[in-house]
Amino acid sequence: MNLVADFLARVARTVTAYAGDETLMQAAISAAANVIVADGEVAGGEFDTALNGVLASPILEKGYDALMLEEKLYEAIGRARTRAGRADNLRRVGAIAGRPDDQREGVFLVAADVADQDGIAAIEDAALTEIAAALAVDKARLMRKAPVQAPR
Repeated sequence: MNLVADFLARVARTVTAYAGDETLMQAAISAAANVIVADGEVAGGEFDTALNGVLASPILEKGYDALMLEEKLYEAIGRARTRAGRADNLRRVGAIAGRPDDQREGVFLVAADVADQDGIAAIEDAALTEIAAALAVDKARLMRKAPVQAPR
């Protein structure tokens, strides 16, 4: 019976990948947006890193094109400019807290890459701490796993 359940789970993941996983996409985009806006500036490099990071996910890459993700990222950045919007973005991030480790860690690492354009500033580190808590991931372990540039 375990083989049948495993097969059905793999089929469901494949179908979700091609149909687009809206919850996972919103989590990744929202996490990136909160980090992008944390320091008060929206840098082009951060924006590009966010898009490339989200598109690196095999699940999201099949279900969304760059133009769709760009639009969603602009919307998430717009939300992140207010406290209520950042809270909404964190709610979207937390929506995947029950997902497998690789998905939650992938979302966190996209946000960490966005923060690490010129080293991670204290305000970006604080945003990453909130994101890690929403995702229920070990921030310290993930940051050790993927070293960052020297802080600004």
